[in-house]
Amino acid sequence: MAAHEIEVILARQLADSLTVPIFLTDNKGTLLFYNEPAEELLGRRFEEHGPMNLETWSVIFDPQDEQGMSIQPKDLPLVKSLTQRIPAHGSFYITGLEGRRVYLSVTCIPLIGEGSRFVGALAIFWEITQL
Repeated sequence: MAAHEIEVILARQLADSLTVPIFLTDNKGTLLFYNEPAEELLGRRFEEHGPMNLETWSVIFDPQDEQGMSIQPKDLPLVKSLTQRIPAHGSFYITGLEGRRVYLSVTCIPLIGEGSRFVGALAIFWEITQL
C-alpha cells in the first residue's frame, strides 16, 4: 500500500484479519482495499484491479434498491460517510463483477484520526439471504 495515514493502514490490517466483508477508502473516496470475504461478494479479488476512484466503484457494482431502481452514488451509505463525515447505513442489491446479484446490509463509518483529521471511510457489509 502506498503512503497513507497510519489510521488507514491500521484499518486495512483490521479488515485483513476479520471474516466480515470490509471495503476501505481514503478521504478522497479512492477504494484502497477490500478483504477476502468481500471478494466473494464482489466477484473479483482486489489485487486483480487495485485501487478505484469513487466515480468507478460507486457504479461498477450497479447498486439498486428493492424495486430495482438504480441508486445514485450520492445516496450510497459509504458516499454519505465520505461526504458528510457521518455514520450511514443502508440495504440494497449489487451485482458482483462475476454477475451474481446479492442483497447487502451496509454500515459505514468515517475514519477520524488524531487531531480530528478525516482520513477515509470504512464499510462493513453482510449478505442478506432471507428477506
